[in-house]
Amino acid sequence: MTVLPKTVVITGATSGIGLATARSLAAQGVNIIGAGRSQSRCVEAEALIRAETPAARVNYFVADLASQRQVRALGSAIRELIQREFGGKLDVLINNAAAVSDWYVATEDGYEMQFAVNHLAGFLLTYELLPLLEMSACARVITVSSGSHYHTRMHWQDLMYRKHYFCLSAYKQSKLANLLFTREFNRRLADVSNIRAYAVDPGLVNTEIGAKGTGGLIQWFWNIRSRSGISPAEAAKTIVYLTAIPDIPQKEAVYWKECRPVEPSQYSKRADAAARLWEISEQLCGIVYTP
Repeated sequence: MTVLPKTVVITGATSGIGLATARSLAAQGVNIIGAGRSQSRCVEAEALIRAETPAARVNYFVADLASQRQVRALGSAIRELIQREFGGKLDVLINNAAAVSDWYVATEDGYEMQFAVNHLAGFLLTYELLPLLEMSACARVITVSSGSHYHTRMHWQDLMYRKHYFCLSAYKQSKLANLLFTREFNRRLADVSNIRAYAVDPGLVNTEIGAKGTGGLIQWFWNIRSRSGISPAEAAKTIVYLTAIPDIPQKEAVYWKECRPVEPSQYSKRADAAARLWEISEQLCGIVYTP
């Protein structure tokens, strides 16, 4: 028997897969805490969910996840809300927010935009919300990765691609980082905590992500390619499936697509790469995970 969680945090929850996930879970009675970069889109998303599900308990926060300062502020605001209204317990964190940029953009912390949003933001927000996740009997950290992690490696000599930036290479590396984070999280914490981490491949989805921070040929290619993708609601089904409590079958599998475990790349299973990325990420975020 599966039991849905009571409280879920979703980043990138104002459009695409994130909004579709929020709508689906809210309709099933789950408390939704969403995060988005735009104030107006957060208001619109919250209003949409309330209109569809009048009884839903839904709260949205505005945060630019490219900024570690704002990620920390978001974590603090979520902790305060959950302590006040939801018994101090978080059942699921869904790290869904992502960015694409076809030119090099440095964040206020000095990090490459895609690496900062697609990997470091989830790494840091998970840390910020860890005490609340540990209060749940069977917590989940679900990170939205991509099949683009295949056939790529970590660019250790220049993780930020400052010297030779290429949009797709930086994006693929960030999605590989999602897998390495998930695997290392489980290695370090799963045996001493009640939290389990999973990564999801949503497949090709008809969303605007590839057109938001791009132009020219890349934007044109994405607009053409995405038309053949599945709907955000279809892509959200695997995420919703993984939120189920108690433990799902094949709990040791970390990479999921179409509601079943699939084999990730061989590189993503390298323990040395996962440990190295974890240590670098701690340094870049100025934190140390402790069980």
